Amino acid sequence: MKIKVSLMFAALMMLSGCFLSTQAQEQKETTHKKVRTIKGCLAKSEDAKEYNLTGTDGSTWEVRSDGVRLAPHVGHTVTVTGVVSNAAAHGAKEDAKAEAKEHGIDKNSTEHGHLTVTNLKMDSESCEK
Repeated sequence: MKIKVSLMFAALMMLSGCFLSTQAQEQKETTHKKVRTIKGCLAKSEDAKEYNLTGTDGSTWEVRSDGVRLAPHVGHTVTVTGVVSNAAAHGAKEDAKAEAKEHGIDKNSTEHGHLTVTNLKMDSESCEK
């Protein structure tokens, strides 16, 4: 009987380890992507060539573009696609924040990064509240 219980416990531990490993891999695939699509509210920043995008998920991005006109969309809800600046370092930082959050440290931590916009679609002429 003890052997059955031990085997069941070992199998349960292996399955939970596989599940956690899969979650960690999915997090890494998301945070390490070089190209991102983000929906949020576009605002002007203090830098003349830069804008701030607050994602609907609470993430914040400093965005800029040489090929897409951002200024006409300040105050609008937009969906932008762009390239993350230094994606590997950004991903490592977000992985560390996710790990800390998992252990109860900095529970309100949200993603922050720099994005060069390559495409913009206006979703609404005002920002969603």
